Amino acid sequence: MSASLDMRAVGDRIEMLLGEVRASVDRASWELVEDTIASVTELYGAGLARILELVSADEVGTLMADDLVASLLILHGLHPLDLAARVHEALDSVRPYLESHGGDVEVLEIDEQRGLLRLRMLGSCDGCPSSSVTLEMAVREAIEAGAPEITRIEVADESASAAQETPVMLVRKPVPAR
Repeated sequence: MSASLDMRAVGDRIEMLLGEVRASVDRASWELVEDTIASVTELYGAGLARILELVSADEVGTLMADDLVASLLILHGLHPLDLAARVHEALDSVRPYLESHGGDVEVLEIDEQRGLLRLRMLGSCDGCPSSSVTLEMAVREAIEAGAPEITRIEVADESASAAQETPVMLVRKPVPAR
């Protein structure tokens, strides 16, 4: 597979195909399909875990730099960084851009169970009409790449009593292996 593989498009295609299969088979057949997919996923996860055992620490770092490999490790619960660390790393990657516009971003909450990230825009980004564009373009993309378990980003609006919700392209949370 190519390094430029659009992982989201592939994931969307898999979801669509599974939806078609589910709609066309009886419940018992669907349960066999689900069990087969879970078994294949578990096998590939075990293979990835074994690869990580066999490579050096430097090689693991090289693997983490590859978006596809990092995403697969996240899917299988093998990524060396936890969700909070990956969220902060993703935000650190866009801070220079935010700072160039006199702003920053602060993490208020990471709710792993709900796939929710609550943020506050700081500096000139707070209340700025273009801060939503900044969030949409820079922060959202960084979070999608580094923490795909996050399915929703909420931005606390200090000038309003409620949080303004900015949806992120939905990604299914990995199902724990059986």
